[in-house]
Amino acid sequence: MRRIVLYILVAFIAAPGYSQDSIWLARTTGRFPFMEYGIGDDRLGGAKMGYLDSNILVRIVDSFNTDYKVRLSASHTAYIAKTSVVLLNRQTARTLPHNTHLSGNIKVYGDSAFDYVSISLDERLPYHGFQLIDPSRIAIDIFGVTSNTNWITQLRTTKEIKNTWYEQTEDDVMRVYIQLKHTQHWGHNLAYDSSGRRLIVRIKRQPPMPDIRKLRIAVDAGHGGDNIGASGVNSKILEKDYTLLIAKELQKTLKKIGVKKVFMTREKDTSLSMPERMGMLAAFNPDLLVSIHLNSASFDTVQGTSTYYRYIGFRPLSVAILNQMLTLGLKEYGNVGNFNFALSGPTDYPNALVEVAFLSNPAEEKKILNPKFQKAVAQKIYLGIVEWLKQLK
Repeated sequence: MRRIVLYILVAFIAAPGYSQDSIWLARTTGRFPFMEYGIGDDRLGGAKMGYLDSNILVRIVDSFNTDYKVRLSASHTAYIAKTSVVLLNRQTARTLPHNTHLSGNIKVYGDSAFDYVSISLDERLPYHGFQLIDPSRIAIDIFGVTSNTNWITQLRTTKEIKNTWYEQTEDDVMRVYIQLKHTQHWGHNLAYDSSGRRLIVRIKRQPPMPDIRKLRIAVDAGHGGDNIGASGVNSKILEKDYTLLIAKELQKTLKKIGVKKVFMTREKDTSLSMPERMGMLAAFNPDLLVSIHLNSASFDTVQGTSTYYRYIGFRPLSVAILNQMLTLGLKEYGNVGNFNFALSGPTDYPNALVEVAFLSNPAEEKKILNPKFQKAVAQKIYLGIVEWLKQLK
């Protein structure tokens, strides 16, 4: 028995094309490549670490179905879709370049629109950014990097960055901290510049006057076209049709109170992939996004309204909207964090997913069918945004 177990273990480690002393070098490609923590999946996909820029060097050490396992550092691995990388060449332990790269100097500055942190590196290496609160900070782990006694130049042109520093958390992981002046995270973006030797953290500033009328607001009507979503338990209405009705009511409400810049991901029954929606939103550069959906469950007794967020720094918006939605007399299904919804993935702007009510619940289905209820939902989402903005003052 002991020999059999040992043989199986060795056969798994030394899978064809992969071994402990060899790897494949590859670079990321395509729109919005992302890393996952593991190979587990649910209906929304695997648990995402975060999105990456293109042309980033990764080291592939194993293969599982549609994903490659990549080694980020001596003690960190992740998974990436095979369609998101281009293989370069195979390296053995003898020919493999040293795993650790050296960092360069850091510059902190601002222009007329954003604050920036520019981190010098000698290669386009993978990274993982995340939000911290109390106090508000952004942290970026850069894998395969060792500090090279770098200094940080901080210019007075910044308006949102309070302080920047770094530490060597592991031998080959460098972490950069960016402390913000305001409590609310307004978003950040990570990408390499055209030279590929500077990782740029672009930080959105809090608007000087957090007035809803001056914000750029994006509204997403969930599903559409071939993606019909859920259906009514009795009426058989389609989620895609009624998310659009509610989204248009929200658009009307926002324009009526004076919001001049409202962007709709769709205004008719259109098939749009998540990468397409994300690309449209990136081009619009919103101050916030609200995505509208209708829920469904296996049992018709499940009911309630709920809101969702992916990153802790964006939670306040989702909580404020939920507080207002509950005044409609709906039961509380909850505020759900770390949700793996694709449009909650970008870190560039605060966003909230609103699951208005359950199409699978007969009583809530009747409400959803009512145009007065659709208008009321739009009004409550608007009031939730206003409540969130008041907290900032």
